[in-house]
Amino acid sequence: MKTYNIAAIPGDGIGPEVMDGSLKVLAAAQQAFGFALQLTKYEAGAQHYLQTGELWGPELAEQLRGHEAILFGAMGDPAVEPGILERGFILAMRQEFEQAVNLRPVKLYPGVATPIAGLTPERCDLVIVRENTEGAYVGQGSTIHANTEHTVAVQESVNTRAGITRVVEYSFKLAASRRGKLTLCHKKNILIEAGKLWQEVVTQVGARYPQVEVDYVHVDAMCFHLPVAPERFDVVVTDNLFGDIITDLGAVIQGGLGVAASANLNLDGSAPSMFEAIHGSAPDIAGKGWANPVGAILSAAMLLAHLGETQAALAIESAAVHVLGELPVLAGPDMGMDTAGIAEAIALQVSQDFEKVGGHSVMNSLAEVR
Repeated sequence: MKTYNIAAIPGDGIGPEVMDGSLKVLAAAQQAFGFALQLTKYEAGAQHYLQTGELWGPELAEQLRGHEAILFGAMGDPAVEPGILERGFILAMRQEFEQAVNLRPVKLYPGVATPIAGLTPERCDLVIVRENTEGAYVGQGSTIHANTEHTVAVQESVNTRAGITRVVEYSFKLAASRRGKLTLCHKKNILIEAGKLWQEVVTQVGARYPQVEVDYVHVDAMCFHLPVAPERFDVVVTDNLFGDIITDLGAVIQGGLGVAASANLNLDGSAPSMFEAIHGSAPDIAGKGWANPVGAILSAAMLLAHLGETQAALAIESAAVHVLGELPVLAGPDMGMDTAGIAEAIALQVSQDFEKVGGHSVMNSLAEVR
């Protein structure tokens, strides 16, 4: 039996609840598909920081580096000033482990309600590839004449050819495994130097993938096209900041943050990749059982696909879709089941015969593009 060494970081707020749900479903998948996960939990997040003052550090990095993948719950609390956890832990992990790609599927599953009138699952099946280690999120900032009427704040954005190239190369491979279309999303008419570099790299790499159709959309135009015509897109590649914004828009289109999954991928195997739902810690509903664990469960399925356990990943996806279709609403006290109940129902479905979800499942792509 193949065994995988996995780290689990439950984090804060609803993080431990959705993590418990993910682990319950993973346990069912192990039994049904004949592999084993050796899990090690790590304390990290707002409460741990408030108690110990510890964020990301060499000791934790060394411990996590020994794992094949990381399953992440959520992180954040109003008691911690904004930016401390985000930069001091989450961004620090992405950079040190060179998790160059943030991969976010935007897929409307059958039976899931969307706020976009008339949208059908056949029209909404794309993947957004967000550059994950550069851009405005890692540039340094400075302020002069602080707390005066002459205050000046400067925030830099970092774009390197090497960083862009590895993300664009991955995106072309992904597009070649799907419907054969790649869209660059940027703002090159205003952010001229960064946009020019992104376009140069896409053109250069694209010459090696003649089977992939390439187009370009300004990020503001993307915010219009994505809700009304998601079928226009297959693989979208974009920078860190723009990716953060349009993937949340994509999550709304596919039914809400509670059903949206993501992967933070190390592309060369030098460090573990990390998998998490895209929602935050939602401390206002923590402990109430109102959090939808499907985003976290689908992220766990992406973890399995990344490790090569594709059939187990597809089974989890199919089971999650089946249970989602039975929920009257996708979040809050009126879901019909609480957080634990939804996870239990999905775990039960995993062990049964499943019909593969239609479309271009990102689970297959994760296994193929490694």
